[in-house]
Formats: sequence, C-alpha cells, structure tokens
Amino acid sequence: MHLHILGICGTFMGGVAALACAAGHRVTGSDAGVYPPMSDQLRALGVDLYEGYSAANLQPAPDCVVVGNALSRGNPEVEALLESGLNWTSGPQWLADNVLRERWVLAVAGTHGKTTTASMLAWILEHAGLAPGFLIGGVPGNFGTSARYGETPFFVVEADEYDTAFFDKRSKFVHYRPRTLVLNNLEYDHADIFPDLAAIQRQFHHLVRTVPGTGRIIRPADAPALDEVLALGCWSEVETFGAGTDTEIEALSEDWREFRVWVGGEIQGEVCQTLPGEYNARNALAAILAARHAGVTVSQSCEALAAFKGVRRRMEQFLEYRGARFYDDFAHHPTAITASLKALRDAGGGRRLVAALEPGSNTMRQGVHRDSLPGALQQADKVFVLDGAALEWSVSELKSTHPALSVISDVDDLCRDLLTEAAPDTDIVLLSNAGFAGLRGKLVDVANESAPG
Repeated sequence: MHLHILGICGTFMGGVAALACAAGHRVTGSDAGVYPPMSDQLRALGVDLYEGYSAANLQPAPDCVVVGNALSRGNPEVEALLESGLNWTSGPQWLADNVLRERWVLAVAGTHGKTTTASMLAWILEHAGLAPGFLIGGVPGNFGTSARYGETPFFVVEADEYDTAFFDKRSKFVHYRPRTLVLNNLEYDHADIFPDLAAIQRQFHHLVRTVPGTGRIIRPADAPALDEVLALGCWSEVETFGAGTDTEIEALSEDWREFRVWVGGEIQGEVCQTLPGEYNARNALAAILAARHAGVTVSQSCEALAAFKGVRRRMEQFLEYRGARFYDDFAHHPTAITASLKALRDAGGGRRLVAALEPGSNTMRQGVHRDSLPGALQQADKVFVLDGAALEWSVSELKSTHPALSVISDVDDLCRDLLTEAAPDTDIVLLSNAGFAGLRGKLVDVANESAPG
C-alpha cells in the first residue's frame, strides 16, 4: 500500500512513517520544512520527501493519505486532498487501525513526564526480553529512534492529549485503547485548544472510558485533577502510588539518582540511574508499575533502569565548556521548570545554576503562565529569557521578579552571554519545547571554534 503523510517531519508523524515502513508499506510525505535529523532518518527508510505543500504531491495517487494535526483548512495540499476523493485519515487513527489492533497497549499520559516515562517503560520491557514496539515523542538513548514496530504484542505509546486533526478535535489518546494506562499528573496546558482545565479533564475521562475492566490505571496519589477525572467514572483496576500509599519511593541520595522502591508495603528493589530529580524517580516508579502489569518483576525493572540512557532533550548534557556543564531540557511549564531546576540544584553539589528560557509553547506565548513563571525560576542564580515577536505579552515583566534576570531578543547575543557564564562551578540549562532558534547548535559550534588546537 502507498501511504502519503502530511506533516511527516513532526516527531509523531515521522514515527508513524517509520512504523508504516516496517509494516511493508511504500511511504511518501510532505512538510513545510524538511531538515535533519528527521529528514535523514526518513530517507534512510526509503521515504520520498516533498518540501512544501502542493496538489502535485498527491500524484501518483496514494492509496491513503495520513493527515497530521499541524495541517488545517486552507493548506493547498489539504484542499486538493478534500477535492480528490482519495481515502484519508489521521495519524492516531491510522496507528490504531494498523498497528495497535489486538496488541497490549501500554499508554503513558499526563501533563509532564510522558516521554521519559514511556522511554523507561519501553526499555524495561526490552531489557526483560519482551521486544516491544513503541511510538514516543522523543528519542530514547537505548534505542536511537522514536518508533519501532516490535516483535511481540506489547506496544508502548506516549499518549498525547493534543487534538487529533483538523477534522477530529478529540485528543489523540482516545484512539489508542490501552490495557495499561499511566496517568502521571494533570495540569492546565495547551491553552490554544483547551479553554480550561475542565476541558482537558473531559478528554482524560474519555481516555479512561476506553480501558477494559481487566486493564489497569496507574496514577499518583497527590493529583487532585486526576481524582476529579476518575470521579466521573472508572471501570478498571486502579493502582495508586505515592504519599499515603504502600507503594512509594525512598531517596538514598540527595539528588534522587539512587532510591528504594516499596511496593505493597515491602521493599522490592533499589534503583541507581543517571537521571537526577525526584520527578524522574517518580517517572521511574510509574514505569516499574506499568511493566509489572505486563509481567515484569520489580527487581527486573530496577536492573533495567540502571542501564537506562535517558532521552534526547530531557535533561541531556550536550556540552562541557570551560568546566561548565550545558544541559538541554524540554521543560516548558512552570511545574516542569521548577522540577528540572531543583533536580540540577540537588545534583550540583553547590554549583552555580544558570537557566535560559524560551517561552516556546502556545500556552507560554499567550502568557497563560506569566504569574507562575517567577516562582519557577527562583532556584536559578541567573536567568536569561529569549524574547520573540510571537509572544503575546512582554517578558520584560519578569525582570522585577528575579535579581539576576535578563531579557534578550537576539539568539546570537544569548549564545555569547551563556558562554561568558561558563566556569568550572556552573551548570547551564536550556529550557524549551521549541527549537530555541538553534541555540544548542550555536553553543556547540562557538565552543568548538574557541577550543585550543
């Protein structure tokens, strides 16, 4: 079958393309921007790519067109598709119909931690010999790819609450029908499509409705918004972990890289992993419990996590320069920013902490979190915020909230300032879920140019 994918270079749709290739289909695709690393990965799979959207990309006529959620009415290829009479569907629906049907789906949902938890879970299953398939919104270090078809019924999917397509405004995750569902947390986000938290909770309730009675929902105890979701109706087994339960984690090191796992009120194992922070330990516990539902023992999971290599752009150290350590982190919500900075602070042993923030998400650009950001940034000794034309509020408002906060509009200036901050006792972290105008690559290039020899 010939599949043509619109928006193919996005992480999710690129993953769909990889799965389609693995299933033996011929795949072509188009996107507004075709660039590495996704373009290189897709071409290596034999995918023909078209840069830009055009009716001509639909010739010769594919058997099915898979439409990404970044596409909307008015797009020339979308308009040509609707006129053509060709068969078309969304990415999540194609995934459900062609990959997930009759498989044991382990889905990870929530406002924060989805990518890391799903990556941990896929690695645990792999380490246990279960050879799972997966589709994750990031690149796990243990696999080097965001998607894999898998060799067994087990399939791990990062379950995103963002909408499915211009013609299907339900959240992506309602298509996946998980047997094991992790609900990591729930806060207000995605202000561009959800008017309030209640609207997101309604979508999570729809997800809960798809879990079979013999399935299992795994969730933290300290999440009032999830309490309200489950109060709307729940027909599956629920396993709760965290404070006040008999399933919990206990720190064995200040930075939470080492912790003990209690399940059922008994010590079941100890974890020693590379990722710092209590939030990452909680992600690990959720993954352990999800794998346990699939038959993996807690001790097996603890052993696997010792070899977990992390995820690209999730607290990833990408540079060391003049003794300073540079990290890239996807944190884009005040809660995630707070957790990431605390993790680096705890792991730093007194090192100076510098944060660079790009308000890159639609919610951030709209200024929805402007009142929460000052508190989230307080743990950094110095803060740089990248201003931009797309922002609907003035980030200069933040200057009065932190004694060492600078607003910079030029990314080259920001690159220079961050390298100036580099010193042996310093950690520097980039906080963004967008591209940060290529800042990471600029830092590496300039640092390499100035290196001796």
